[in-house]
Amino acid sequence: MNRATGGALRRTGAAILSLCGVAALPLGASGGEAQALAGLQPHRAVYDVTLAETSSAAGVSGVRGRMVYELTGSACDGYSVSFRFVTQVADDNGQVRITDLQTSSFEEPAGKAYQFLSKTFINQKLSEETRGRARHEKAATEVELQKPAERKVNLPASVLFPTQHMNLLLESAAKGEVIFTADVFDGSESGDKLYGTSSVIGARREGAGAPERDNAEAVAKIGNVPHWPVTIAYFDDQANQTGERTPVYQLGFLLYENGISRRLLLDYGDLELRGNLVELTPFDPSACDR
Repeated sequence: MNRATGGALRRTGAAILSLCGVAALPLGASGGEAQALAGLQPHRAVYDVTLAETSSAAGVSGVRGRMVYELTGSACDGYSVSFRFVTQVADDNGQVRITDLQTSSFEEPAGKAYQFLSKTFINQKLSEETRGRARHEKAATEVELQKPAERKVNLPASVLFPTQHMNLLLESAAKGEVIFTADVFDGSESGDKLYGTSSVIGARREGAGAPERDNAEAVAKIGNVPHWPVTIAYFDDQANQTGERTPVYQLGFLLYENGISRRLLLDYGDLELRGNLVELTPFDPSACDR
């Protein structure tokens, strides 16, 4: 397995967190917007991950994995996300590597601040650790990192945290808009990474839809909720690029009005991973979400 493919697999967790992090209200939301966005469902979702497509350049012969995502909290108190993604990757030489990504985050109401912790283990040995806090100020988004090293980073004030990003994406979908672009910070990799995103939103669909590759019982628990097919392209906004930008990866999924996602497809160019929803446990919403 080449180095680029290994990095792509580690970034998968960040992509899933970005799509699943639907919770807090966007900056400047009015009372009417707050009411419209308060129906997000706290839940625990489990996805089985398999290799969909690969090329010889990837150097990968097989991928097996499982993601567990849990969203708790409320629009009043903020939301906590815990996430674990374990993959077993076999290369063309028959060697197997196990990667275990564990993250937790908390986003304050209205996206005021964002705390994050991420650990990556390779073959049960700690490989990377990132810990920090970001806060929206008038002039900039201020990031204070404790790990991998103590330092401060200033990003543009317009940067969105994951929950803000996905709420605005849901709002765009509800309005019938087709394209939504934004810069997103999720604390992944070295903790100072900024991604530009461009989302393409498909036509609204009613109900949970056919299970297809997902577990039928899990899909039924989503409820009779409208949804949209969405594809998000992620760009490295801190890379030196000339001409037309090429995305680092693209993420396709079905996004439901209550914040649940399924039928995941991650495209890294020479490698595609599929994530199928196999278990779903809805949690009771808090009083302010009812």
